[in-house]
Amino acid sequence: MTESAAVGRESDADGDGRRLRRVGSDSPWEETIGFARAVEIGDRILVAGTMPLVDGAIQGEGDPYVQARTAFERAVAALEPFGLDVRSVVRTRMYITHARDVGDVGRAHREVFGSVRPVATLVVVSGFVDSRVLVEVEIEAFRTPKERP
Repeated sequence: MTESAAVGRESDADGDGRRLRRVGSDSPWEETIGFARAVEIGDRILVAGTMPLVDGAIQGEGDPYVQARTAFERAVAALEPFGLDVRSVVRTRMYITHARDVGDVGRAHREVFGSVRPVATLVVVSGFVDSRVLVEVEIEAFRTPKERP
């Protein structure tokens, strides 16, 4: 299974009567840190920081484009249990370790989201939990009335 593959679901309410649903994955950090891969609250779906991790292995070591592309694909795949896809994405956040990688990461973003054009933030950070990771991404999606179950 990939990092963003759904491996568990939990449903409850947020106190306002809105549906709250969490989806997990096989990320090794979910249990250790205590987080879900994605959470649906009302019409919003938030996808946690996603690294270029597939079957426990970092993809594209040393290549920011491959890492970004992999991370975006994994994050978008986390929307599938909610019946959504890339067209529902309204916000992206990209965290990179080197400013020199802006072009490569931007190219991957454009290839995945170019026709969708979500709002986007790109931030240079000092590092990640695994020093081989150059890119981590987050996405937010919105369920339109026609996408509601």
